[in-house]
Amino acid sequence: MVADKSAYDWRFGSGRPCLDLVATGIGTFGACELLDGAERLADWLVAAGLVPSGTHLGAVDDTWVVRFRQLRTGVDCLLTAELGGRRAESALERVNALAEAAPPALRAVRGTRGMLVRTLSADPECGALLAAVARDVVELLTDPVARAGLRRCEAGNCRRLYLDTSRGRRRRWCSSEVCGNRERVARHRRRAAAVAVTDEGAGVEAAPP
Repeated sequence: MVADKSAYDWRFGSGRPCLDLVATGIGTFGACELLDGAERLADWLVAAGLVPSGTHLGAVDDTWVVRFRQLRTGVDCLLTAELGGRRAESALERVNALAEAAPPALRAVRGTRGMLVRTLSADPECGALLAAVARDVVELLTDPVARAGLRRCEAGNCRRLYLDTSRGRRRRWCSSEVCGNRERVARHRRRAAAVAVTDEGAGVEAAPP
């Protein structure tokens, strides 16, 4: 299996690989399992920027899927607790344990046009890629500026986490094009319905006895 052009439409706007991982189990609206097999996971590793396009991922199998899902559950639990002012010590210990491993080693090599491109020194192992995500969690939660921008999407049926890097920190949705548009359409419909009810009531009052 070679990771190349994405075969799936991954929508990322979270700002961090660890938040992108959490989103694979939630979806934009409602519950949706996106890491439903080895091929999907390999594709996601590229889309999330954890491995360069073209990386050989022949070792990816169902055991990798299980381990990434387990990490995803722990990260979601940990970040949800942090947002709520609570502690999730067991999840924190799990993330710290995975972060101890070395992430994949990077190299810069000449591409077809002579430009330097990123590649890995060897085929990545599951533990190394889990470590990359776990370290991203550690960096996020220990960086006061980044931590202050951690948000949960305000759309009615979306639980996606993202980093708010907008001016004034006023971003409300994980995706303005998806959740933002849906919320704006819903708000417009509510206003239109309220106006219709008001007009109907006014018409009833104005009618002669």
